[in-house]
Amino acid sequence: MARALVLVGHGSSKNPNTRKPICHIVNEIRKRGLFAEVRCGLLKQDPRVCKCLDPLESDEIVVVPFFISDGYYTRSVIPTCIGLKDQTGKRIRYTRAVGSHPLFAELILKHAEDAGWQTGDALVVMGHGTPKNPASGINVYLQAERIRQMHPREEIVTTFIDEAPYITQVWTLCQSRNIFVVPLFIGDGWHVTETIPEDLGLVDGQALQGARRLWLTPAVGTDPRLIEVVLALAE
Repeated sequence: MARALVLVGHGSSKNPNTRKPICHIVNEIRKRGLFAEVRCGLLKQDPRVCKCLDPLESDEIVVVPFFISDGYYTRSVIPTCIGLKDQTGKRIRYTRAVGSHPLFAELILKHAEDAGWQTGDALVVMGHGTPKNPASGINVYLQAERIRQMHPREEIVTTFIDEAPYITQVWTLCQSRNIFVVPLFIGDGWHVTETIPEDLGLVDGQALQGARRLWLTPAVGTDPRLIEVVLALAE
């Protein structure tokens, strides 16, 4: 039985670079030859989600949401857009969002360590959040808790852009002298490259406040090991 893998993501009309992580993973998985067809679909950019299943010829289709959390988009918008209930003659499996996988905690930790995080430093897991859907932040808290279980004596803090506790309060939320902020985002989009650096007064990814220093790492979704998360969900 021929199988197809489809990654569905958000995309952005403001920052075309947002699509780079999902496109990179699609290309890398194609090279491995594990699926007869590998495609992607985006809500805000081409190729569009609503048409991503149309050209597929495989008998079985695995759809993996390339999102941090299982929220409004993954539970309502995408299933409706791709017509999950309307597809006939094909077996379709729809997985959880990639950001819900336990391996994401290890990716967050690796990003912090690559930036210089060590014992005694604060590690801040930053999500987007939204007051419109309180459930959107659940996975951010979950991944932070997984890191606390791995490092119970370290200062692990959770912040958001659009809901409390806000990333702009990070200096008062953390007690440590050195602070490492890891964006739990799919890609280095508008927020990671523009709004957050501006809000925190970053210069070359760093900020100073007296004797204290803060670093902002690349988004977790840029990690090449995200391919293994996608494949684990697909299987």
